[in-house]
Amino acid sequence: MWKQVDENFWKENRVSKIDEVAEAVQDIIDLVRFEGDKALIDLTLKFDKIVLEEFEVSRDEIEEAYENVDPILLDELENAAEYIQRFHELQVPEDLWLKEVEPGVTLGVKSTPLERVGCYIPGGRAPYASTALMCVIPARVAGVGEVICCTPPSVDPVTLVAMDIAGADEIYKVGGAQAIAAMALGTESIERVQKIVGPGNAFVTAAKVMLRNNAEIDFPAGPSEIGVLADETANAEFIAADLLAQAEHDPSSACLLVTTDPGLPEEVWSCMEEQISAAPRREIMMSALKNSGYIIEDDVEIAAEIMNGIAPEHLSILVKDPLNILSMITNAGSIFIGPYSPVAAGDYASGTNHVLPTAGYAATMSGLNVAHFRKTSTVQMITKDGLAALAPTIIAISEAEGFFAHSDSIRIRRQEKE
Repeated sequence: MWKQVDENFWKENRVSKIDEVAEAVQDIIDLVRFEGDKALIDLTLKFDKIVLEEFEVSRDEIEEAYENVDPILLDELENAAEYIQRFHELQVPEDLWLKEVEPGVTLGVKSTPLERVGCYIPGGRAPYASTALMCVIPARVAGVGEVICCTPPSVDPVTLVAMDIAGADEIYKVGGAQAIAAMALGTESIERVQKIVGPGNAFVTAAKVMLRNNAEIDFPAGPSEIGVLADETANAEFIAADLLAQAEHDPSSACLLVTTDPGLPEEVWSCMEEQISAAPRREIMMSALKNSGYIIEDDVEIAAEIMNGIAPEHLSILVKDPLNILSMITNAGSIFIGPYSPVAAGDYASGTNHVLPTAGYAATMSGLNVAHFRKTSTVQMITKDGLAALAPTIIAISEAEGFFAHSDSIRIRRQEKE
């Protein structure tokens, strides 16, 4: 079960499953494209065994959900929302900045929020109230005009309340690849969006990627992953707890320990066995551990290079000099430093976002943040004298490329009568 592996094992194991489900997902997309609401009703009956009478969650349903949520849990959801909002407000850029870079040449950037975005909130094996907060709140902080959510029926009351607390404008009881297609293409009942964010299974992820020409996406975000980089100073019990916390998400989740201490993997496995024995989601954990393992490496710097090659969704650094190792890390979705920074803190309450790229995409993509919900336009404001200074460069290069109308557009301005 808990075995020594190499870097290739992890990479081969975490390869995106998009190609395996692409044909089935294309069939779903085509149904939604040509049949709209009818396709959503038929597919929901087929996959969720539920007859949809209304797509959108009503205000009465939301109020009823509040009545079914423990008041203490409600308070903690609001606390988490506050922490998440606080962190994401730190990311908001200036709406406009301008700087004179040369006499008469002023450049800048104008940042504008998107008008309408869709958030996919998974269901299935567990309610994902925290994901509702993580997707909707950054969009609201970014200034998005309309934020909608799609989530599989029947919607868990806690998740429904979380979407409302976060500020969702519209909530639809539609899940799976068909929900992604509805948001990207639009139907009679669901107006299309500009961008889709949120995690999901292989079908959801494939639909996002395949519909990217219709609606932009955040990134592929599949089953959860954790990489732990540890030395002899690490606490085996803490490591075991963090590994299992991610393993309980899904049978396809994966955990990796890279350590310079040859005895640590056995200690960690001993702790995991004890913790698994009392875990409510034991079967899911055991399945996930088949995708997991450990690597022993003599040099901590090489261990860091291995982690960069893997680009894990979550990275826990438990070594003597963690900030030195942090300076070497270039590829990770979210990083947790020290024994008292469990991944669960980022999953729920610290305020950082837990919607993160998986399957190696952290090497090229960032976790969900305010920037995902805004777009930028460059700005230039040039005086006559400023243009005169730039003219030789513009004319020389444009004519070298054979674009003489470009150079003429400069000459005409230079010849303008006072």
